[in-house]
Amino acid sequence: MATKTIAIMDDAYQLLAQRKHKNESFSDVIRKLAGKKTDIMKFAGVWKDISETDAEDMKKNIIHLRKKSTQELLR
Repeated sequence: MATKTIAIMDDAYQLLAQRKHKNESFSDVIRKLAGKKTDIMKFAGVWKDISETDAEDMKKNIIHLRKKSTQELLR
């Protein structure tokens, strides 16, 4: 795989570094930030037939994953 060297300002580097996870490369961060955006409206109505129990389980899992992500960022 070919590589390229680019010059960026210190503040741009800091912004990338803040978004970089432990096992990610800067290339991964740039790909993630510059990647193709998906229209959120294409997902409208997808979960219309979900049960209340499943919805509550998903909410609990989302809360757990958010807490875990925050803890990893603070390490």
